[in-house]
Amino acid sequence: MEIPLLNDIVIIFVLSIAILFICHRLRVPAIVGFLLAGILAGPYGLGLVKAVHEVEVLAEVGVVLLLFTIGIELSLEKLLQIKKSVLMGGSIQVLLTFLVTFVIAVQLGQPVGNSIFIGFLISLSSTAIVLKLIQERAEVDSPHGRTALGILIFQDIIIVPMILITPLLAGAPGGAGESVLILIAKGIGIIGLVIVSAKWIVPQVLYQIARTRSRELFILSIVVICLAVAWITSSAGLSLALGAFLAGLIISESEYSHQALGSILPFRDVFTSFFFVSIGMLLDVGFLFRQPGTIALIALGILFLKSIIACFATVLLGFPFRTSILVGLALSQVGEFSFILSKTGVEHGLLTGNIYQMFLAFSVLSMAATPFIITLAPRLADIILLLPLPKRLISGFYPIPEIKVKSKKDHLIIIGFGVNGRNVARAARLSGIPYVVIEMNPETVKSEQAKGEPIYYGDSTQEVVLQRANIKDARIVVTAINDPAATRRITEIIRRLNQKVHLIVRTRYFQEMKPLYELGANEVIPEEFETSMEIFTRVLAKYLIPRDEIERLVAEVRADGYKMFRSLSKVSASFSDLKLHLHDVEISTFRISQGSLLIGKNLAQIELRGRYGISAVAIRRDSQILANPGADMVLQSNDVLFVLGSSEKISEAINTFSSSNKGNER
Repeated sequence: MEIPLLNDIVIIFVLSIAILFICHRLRVPAIVGFLLAGILAGPYGLGLVKAVHEVEVLAEVGVVLLLFTIGIELSLEKLLQIKKSVLMGGSIQVLLTFLVTFVIAVQLGQPVGNSIFIGFLISLSSTAIVLKLIQERAEVDSPHGRTALGILIFQDIIIVPMILITPLLAGAPGGAGESVLILIAKGIGIIGLVIVSAKWIVPQVLYQIARTRSRELFILSIVVICLAVAWITSSAGLSLALGAFLAGLIISESEYSHQALGSILPFRDVFTSFFFVSIGMLLDVGFLFRQPGTIALIALGILFLKSIIACFATVLLGFPFRTSILVGLALSQVGEFSFILSKTGVEHGLLTGNIYQMFLAFSVLSMAATPFIITLAPRLADIILLLPLPKRLISGFYPIPEIKVKSKKDHLIIIGFGVNGRNVARAARLSGIPYVVIEMNPETVKSEQAKGEPIYYGDSTQEVVLQRANIKDARIVVTAINDPAATRRITEIIRRLNQKVHLIVRTRYFQEMKPLYELGANEVIPEEFETSMEIFTRVLAKYLIPRDEIERLVAEVRADGYKMFRSLSKVSASFSDLKLHLHDVEISTFRISQGSLLIGKNLAQIELRGRYGISAVAIRRDSQILANPGADMVLQSNDVLFVLGSSEKISEAINTFSSSNKGNER
């Protein structure tokens, strides 16, 4: 039995593999490869695919799964953190883009109804492309990533009233006011359902399913939750993608979000490829070749116009100009929901044949250009910032404050207050290490300052911000932001301002390690979760917190999901850099545990130097440091002994003490 859709799927995948292999060799983004595969396989290309409508259905599933995974990674808490970007940034961007496009369309001779509809189409950007690229670049949690996400969420919501208004623009009768009121009521009901499900229903359901230890049952349950919420929102008149996003938010509030994300990612990647292929299928290559200059000029005009408006909207949110530029360039293309809306416009006669093909042509071109634009955006931003611009524009509407540090010397500077920055700050606070945090999200700075956190607003790519944090006398700097380009720039500036500071840099990609080392980083730690572990481990080790306490702290953080830090006693750091000058020795710590044979003995009786070849340089007892202990110093339970010697001798002594403890226990 022959299945036409199966034949088309095989053709799409084989063609995609071949084109993606070539794109990989040429270092061309994969999204461009999928668009080319769609152009070649589609009805306007080689005509290899016949079931175009079915492929479009699979493409919608891809968008649904993409928004579902975004919702899982975001969580309701993070969504509330970007509410200003959603409501204010999104409304400004959509409204200004719509008004400018409307005026241009009217000037070009289009009727008012058609001009309004064209304004709707151009005001939307591609959630699927932008979020996929930002995810791949590990910039979802960066200031420009969060802002772009907030504006895209607003666009995904505003598409609903646009669809309702479209028939009225063509003169069709209907009770739009009544429809909008019903839609608002349904929306409020769905939001209530999301909150209740996230807090009580879904966590309990997933708990019962997880108890079965059935992988198949767990995956199926996650898929059902995604599709069920998407179906509910679609039935209420909202978009499938928005419903999938809300489903992701529901699951993100449970402790099973990481497992759910890992289970759904393979399906997302497969179905998302259908979306990009289906977009390529829409393009009439013959029409493009007949008017290449006009279409290219319109595409460039739209990219420029949308970049300027989105940049302006971000500036109004108070972000630095560099962040605003990155957001503007990321949102410069026409979005996938514009294609859905355009079909409604064609049905009601708002888009005629040539105008519709023109719209498809420059929209596909803008989408194809997006990966290159986002890749080049950091360099373009750096070039633009070389222009003689007002300082207030460069730094944002929030003035750079006077940064106060408890200690004028040997303090810790933390750049970025995400997962990594928060963990390092907690570890420093509990260990009594003076520190200061520099963060570029004004909302985060405001809320954390109210809690007493020494956090200040500023863009660390500007020298003046680092200078106000007293970078010249800092001991350690931890860079923990999700912007690779900004990280490189900050690393170069820090090393230029202070040659001696110990610089620890977090990065997501291994290929970023070599450039960062070349720019002067002392340690480069890749990957998100293990980064958090490694950064505060190395910071505490630098201040000589005992190794057993550090390892116990790591175990607790892993078990509790960053929710609990064990209180640590204060410790002196007077020996912290000794091994930098004495290469043949190292300083280490170990605790005198309960039941140890060393308890009640003094240092002379233990004969550390004579029997083991190591020296005791200090003892930490409770919260006090007893430096240079005498031979008559008696050891007590829970004392932390600081010893100096070769690594082999220290290891041999500790193993001997441990064996003695075990023997005593037996």
